[in-house]
Amino acid sequence: MNTVLSRANSLFAFSLSVMAALTFGCFITTAFKDRSVPVRLHVSRIMLKNVEDFTGPRERSDLGFITFDITADILFRKYFIALSLALNQVVLWDKIVLRGDNPKLLLKDMKTKYFFFDDGNGLKGNRNVTLTLSWNVVPNAGILPLVTGSGHVSVPFPDTYEITKSY
Repeated sequence: MNTVLSRANSLFAFSLSVMAALTFGCFITTAFKDRSVPVRLHVSRIMLKNVEDFTGPRERSDLGFITFDITADILFRKYFIALSLALNQVVLWDKIVLRGDNPKLLLKDMKTKYFFFDDGNGLKGNRNVTLTLSWNVVPNAGILPLVTGSGHVSVPFPDTYEITKSY
């Protein structure tokens, strides 16, 4: 006859199969959902400095500072947001929004969270720098999709550097 261990094994295998089927059902209900929402980005100030690069040979590199506004209504329960430049997919700013936080982004006069360096002088006079807002929605089960908002802004960088004052 069947022992207690074989019955426990059968019960465990059946329970695991049911949980796998339920997890797959959760995945299918959200896998093909369109998560893109309209995003409004506005850049209010761009500053460009030419600074000494201490990581390698004594050369100078461009350092960019951007002040921006973000307006978006991302109605998901948990996600990771990143503002990136299309010029090598550099992340300038990010934020983690948890369940219970306000899903509407109304951010004014935000500054870049991370330094934006360009080796050499590639930012000076660059006319095609594109900012996009993208986010990862944390699913109940399945893949972690990267969603890009439907709005982006292209801004030109200045032709001159800001003068750095030394005291």
